[in-house]
Amino acid sequence: MSKTNSGNFFEDFKIGQVIAHATPRTVTTGDVALYTALYGPRFAVQSSDAFAHQIGYPKSPVDDLLVFHIVFGKTVPDISLNAVANLGYGDCRFLAAVFPGDTLSATSEVIGLKENSNGQTGVVYVRSRGRNQKGVVVLDYVRWVMVRKRDPNAPAPAEVIPQLPRALAPDQLGDALPVIDVRKYDFALAGAKHRWGDYLPGERIDHVDGMTVEEAEHQFATRLYQNTAKVHFNQFSEGQGRFGRRLIYGGHVISLARALSFNGLANAFHIAAINGGRHVSPLFAGLTVFAWTEVLERAEIHGRSDVGALRLRTIATKDQPCAGHPLKEGDAYHASVILDLDYWALIPR
Repeated sequence: MSKTNSGNFFEDFKIGQVIAHATPRTVTTGDVALYTALYGPRFAVQSSDAFAHQIGYPKSPVDDLLVFHIVFGKTVPDISLNAVANLGYGDCRFLAAVFPGDTLSATSEVIGLKENSNGQTGVVYVRSRGRNQKGVVVLDYVRWVMVRKRDPNAPAPAEVIPQLPRALAPDQLGDALPVIDVRKYDFALAGAKHRWGDYLPGERIDHVDGMTVEEAEHQFATRLYQNTAKVHFNQFSEGQGRFGRRLIYGGHVISLARALSFNGLANAFHIAAINGGRHVSPLFAGLTVFAWTEVLERAEIHGRSDVGALRLRTIATKDQPCAGHPLKEGDAYHASVILDLDYWALIPR
């Protein structure tokens, strides 16, 4: 019997299957520093213990997307080691704050399967949950990923595609954010004066700046999350594949776009939910990422007068500044678009 893990292929997944993922991971201030070095996020609440404590946190929480990446990374050896591409996310909620010293673990349940028409691959839908050392669920989300078949002649499973909400309702938001004292929220130190009421549905924001991705950066980042997907690391195998080179982890793009969004959304410091996300096209080292955001909706949160919710649609592009808000050309995405992310962020009122 082999003692090594070659990962699951499409035909290995069954509806209702529950997988407990290795390895628990204690989040440290070192992880936070490395994450900051990779993306440069500047949100004050996650950057300063003093700032966070002043408004009501015990100390700075870990960046929401770092939590997402660590939990995601736990799932890769069992779900997407043999992936062609991660396709999208939905129904994602951040349910409890995470702080340095917390230990995260993950489980996934297979909730959907669909073989592709080529008979070589299929799409696997999983609901993954990240828990802290006390068993509290800190993150709950669905993702779908295209996975290779081990045997192209293996029979296709019955098709099951889960029905996911188009967007989470505002009353499902805010669990991971304590009530904050807005009187002590220093907008000058946070970097902008704009509050919840200053944003209007339909408003579009060009985040102006761009970040060029280097090969070492994206591999370093993916290793930080213990994400072992072959498409990100193994040039020997990927050089013989469709693109001839390694793909940059889609989450790397999300974090780059989120960091860029500080310029225009400096006070939208907490991602409460991801309604849906799509990796439109691949990104490769040497290209420059830009981003812009549209405000889709502004919503009150029941029982909360300290913060409100903004439903945001952030678009990331490659080698394309976003002053013109590139998105679609007819029914298709603009050739530069690499990410289309719909999420709720919370911001002081």
